[in-house]
Amino acid sequence: MTFRIPPVSQEWLSKASAYQNTLTKPPGSLGFLEEIGVRLAAIGQTLQPSLGKGAVVVCAADHGVTAEDVSAYPSEVTAQMLLNFVLGGAAINQMAGVSDADVWVLDVGVNRDAVADTGGKAGPWFLHTRKVRWGTGNIAQQPAMTRAEAEEAIQAGIDAARRAIQEGATLLAAGDMGIGNTTAAAALTAALLGLEARDVTGRGTGVDDQQYQKKLEVVRTALARAQARLGDLRIADPVEVLAELGGLEIAAIAGVFLAGAEAGLPLVTDGFPVTAGALLACQIQPAVRDYLFAGHRSVEPGHTRQLGALGLRPILELDLRLGEGTGAVLSFPILRAAARVMAGMATFSQAGVSPTLKP
Repeated sequence: MTFRIPPVSQEWLSKASAYQNTLTKPPGSLGFLEEIGVRLAAIGQTLQPSLGKGAVVVCAADHGVTAEDVSAYPSEVTAQMLLNFVLGGAAINQMAGVSDADVWVLDVGVNRDAVADTGGKAGPWFLHTRKVRWGTGNIAQQPAMTRAEAEEAIQAGIDAARRAIQEGATLLAAGDMGIGNTTAAAALTAALLGLEARDVTGRGTGVDDQQYQKKLEVVRTALARAQARLGDLRIADPVEVLAELGGLEIAAIAGVFLAGAEAGLPLVTDGFPVTAGALLACQIQPAVRDYLFAGHRSVEPGHTRQLGALGLRPILELDLRLGEGTGAVLSFPILRAAARVMAGMATFSQAGVSPTLKP
């Protein structure tokens, strides 16, 4: 898979930073907002960045690993929540409604035909069905999918993102839905970053102590199985690692970020499974990293490890752990504010304000 994703220009980063310091405020007084604005200006190659409508592509799939009792909820909830997204009743729909964002729902592997439940009607939301397979294999016992299926799921995410961009998205996030996907995300993150299962495995939907120990053991078993097939997972082909350990929706999320970076859009990560997709996208094409912003920090312990590996500072700290793209979309107004500061504030010379401190 080939992508034309140029790194963000260092020249533009320097130019935007210098311009930020001419605005009518003490340098640094807007804190992290200034860094965000500088990066937005450099991504758009303009000192007048503007962010309009946003979009979140919520990627959904089921996981065979739920047979190992790693989740507090049954796998049927994935399809039930997919219908909830389409009917506008989920948390992401409400967050998107107050954040000027469209919700695009992408079914790449839900183990039920949820489209039939709506009669094909999507209300104000958008639904695409690109079912690669009906859920992944149980990663504790077998590969999640074939390489061809992994590539097909990535392509599904690419196509959904491109459609959202064609419909006017200027800011792009990914969301996730898939019971069992924090187990897959933990295994994939540990493999890509060379970490132990305990470093990245959290309680996901809220499992009890016994289930958590089971979840840890499942992640360890999956990693050992994949390592026996691929060798050192840190240097293995990332798409092969995905096929062994990942989820169909995580693959699609990587595709969303790859397509968004290729289009030159600011990209926003959500929680643990979505950031696993971002990590994967960066392994496939490192320049994706330049376009990423972290919408928030999840309470999942592995999320902090992911953000550290990507060098991303979260915009929000709200103890979220829902997924769906909720934390990403909640950060959209802050990103727009950072752009507006760059584009709308007067410079010292324009305002006739002295930029110098008292002697």
